[in-house]
Amino acid sequence: MASIFTRIIQGEIPSFKIAEDENFYAFLDINPNAPGHTLCVPKKEVDKILDLDQDTYAGLMAFARKVGLALEAAIACERVGISVIGLEVPHVHIHLIPLRSMADATFSSKVALSPAEFEEIAQKIRAKLR
Repeated sequence: MASIFTRIIQGEIPSFKIAEDENFYAFLDINPNAPGHTLCVPKKEVDKILDLDQDTYAGLMAFARKVGLALEAAIACERVGISVIGLEVPHVHIHLIPLRSMADATFSSKVALSPAEFEEIAQKIRAKLR
């Protein structure tokens, strides 16, 4: 059975897409730690990041860097935090989280956003992609 991220990539489940290329997909986390919290995933469904082949691993990191730079330019924050946890969805994903304080990195508090707010944030980040 396909993971929820595979279903998002295939368009079966809607997302607020930030970026996409042949191998990777980035979209806003629907349950964000902070406005702009973005997930970067490989299109190839692999459960654990260390199980990725070397080229996919390096490509995912380069893709996440590109998205992270756009995120940092678009959303006011001290820095963009990067986290790989992977317990909640069995599909490799990198969290890019705009950090204003350590609380934004804890995954213990979430922010609620309307669909219009998600779309506005996504547009801001996409506008900063190079």
